Amino acid sequence: MAITLLALCGCNGDSSTVDPAGPAARAIASLWWVMFAGGALVFVLVMVLLGLAFRSQSGAGGEPRQVRIWILTLGIGFPMLVLAALLAYGLVIGERLLPRNDAEVVRVGAEGRRWSWTFSYDDASGQTTKDVLHIPAGRPVDVEITTTDVIHSFWVPRLAGKLDAIPGHVNVLRIEADEPGTYQGLSAEFSGSGYGWFTFEVTAHDRANWNAFMGSGAE
Repeated sequence: MAITLLALCGCNGDSSTVDPAGPAARAIASLWWVMFAGGALVFVLVMVLLGLAFRSQSGAGGEPRQVRIWILTLGIGFPMLVLAALLAYGLVIGERLLPRNDAEVVRVGAEGRRWSWTFSYDDASGQTTKDVLHIPAGRPVDVEITTTDVIHSFWVPRLAGKLDAIPGHVNVLRIEADEPGTYQGLSAEFSGSGYGWFTFEVTAHDRANWNAFMGSGAE
């Protein structure tokens, strides 16, 4: 447990899911920490019960009825209660991550292929970029994800969860960046020998730079 906590202290940077830079990523990170805490509680309790079981076997006389009560109430009941609470919390977080109709939302397209991503922008007819997705900072962005060949997975760890790109189908993922900056994106689906360098970037702009980009017509 201590080693896990020590390792987590260094979990930051471009590909860290516990170093969020947007509301969706923060929700996912909070779910991870809650699940970690719940799992730690169950683990500690099981270790305590295991120790009590050995103590009962080595002690004279023993109290089997009391041991059974501990096992039924804490060994079974408590873990089930914790897991049910984690499930409920996970469902709430998952519902919050769903794309919704929003007047401020920006819609972009992401088309994957071996080994590049092509991004298009609904508010700029005909404008596309390759391997760099441009978004406005502080506004929700719905990414319509698809692929021209095999299944890929669109993932920007610090901005949102990951979602598969499936041939002939469009999946929608909502992302948002708190601040202007550059964020690392990657495919989280093994899809062939070029998978190792199948990455992209997300560039979040302030208002002035976003307006300039939308009027640039850049490829």
